Amino acid sequence: MRFSTLLSHLSEVTEASSRHLADDPELAGANALDQAQAGQISFLEPGNALAAALGATAASAVLIPARGDDAAALQQQASARGLAWVALADPRLGFAEALDALHPRAPKPPGIHASAVIDPTAQLAADVHVGAHVVIGAGVQLASGCIIHANATLYDDVLLAEGCEVHSGAVLHPGSRLGRGCVVHSNAVIGSEGFGFVPTAGGWRKMPQTGEVILEDGVEVGCGSTIDRPSVGQTRIGAGTKIDNLVHIGHGVVTGKGCALAAQVGIAGGARLGNGVILAGQVGLANKAVMGDRAIASSKSGVHGEVAAGEVVSGYPAIPNRLWLRCSAAFNKLPELAKAVRQLDKRSQP
Repeated sequence: MRFSTLLSHLSEVTEASSRHLADDPELAGANALDQAQAGQISFLEPGNALAAALGATAASAVLIPARGDDAAALQQQASARGLAWVALADPRLGFAEALDALHPRAPKPPGIHASAVIDPTAQLAADVHVGAHVVIGAGVQLASGCIIHANATLYDDVLLAEGCEVHSGAVLHPGSRLGRGCVVHSNAVIGSEGFGFVPTAGGWRKMPQTGEVILEDGVEVGCGSTIDRPSVGQTRIGAGTKIDNLVHIGHGVVTGKGCALAAQVGIAGGARLGNGVILAGQVGLANKAVMGDRAIASSKSGVHGEVAAGEVVSGYPAIPNRLWLRCSAAFNKLPELAKAVRQLDKRSQP
């Protein structure tokens, strides 16, 4: 694909966008700036640490920030090197769109593989794709455009709205409800029984988990992640939320819209997340913890109480990030401080 043709696939590009076609290179792929080769496109963001690599990159084209103190200099440098470029307010978004254009997904044709096992009470739209060895239980409903890849299992009473995609090995348990355009990646489990047990004199008595798991429109669940259903009521994941691999979400958790949960996050039952919450890798939320809108927990944080809207927390137990940074700096000095205290103690003794 020629660079000039690719520009038509970038939502930000208009007639007024600054650009340089150079020799309008043919592009076959994309790569990071310091790894790109001829025939590939790359990108730079404002303040990107790889900016120095622009002078050495072998890429044929680059997406450059339209704003920033060094934007004009980067554009001049790219032109001087004979690179094709276009200036964008969000080069990362443009790069994502470029990848879509250069590597389009092959569509899955409608049809049901002969080896699929489908209960006669299930209702499947005419244009769904059902792969090999899929199992679909009683009362399941698949709306138009759904894709169920090989070896996925949908238990009884599972509902999928338009355009959902369930990858190989994923399992959806009874009471799972997926909104439009949801994606469940391989080996994820939706609607598994919540960890509910009642202590008795004779041991743990299982609490039946009869609730539902609701994934609102546009939710994506990564490989190996699990979202539990509660004993009653709902576990609800807000629209547009993105969940990485190996994340566990306990029973009765409710998230707002547009949250992002990185790998190995664990959320205990009854926790509440506002809109736009970000949980970095290996963050843990205790039972009934609360994160306000747009709050952020940095990697390995442990949240036990309530985090206010917009606050950034770190550490275990989680405290405001700036305080945590000061504590971390002081931690390295503890041996010296301890030595100083011992010396003072000796001097104070008669």
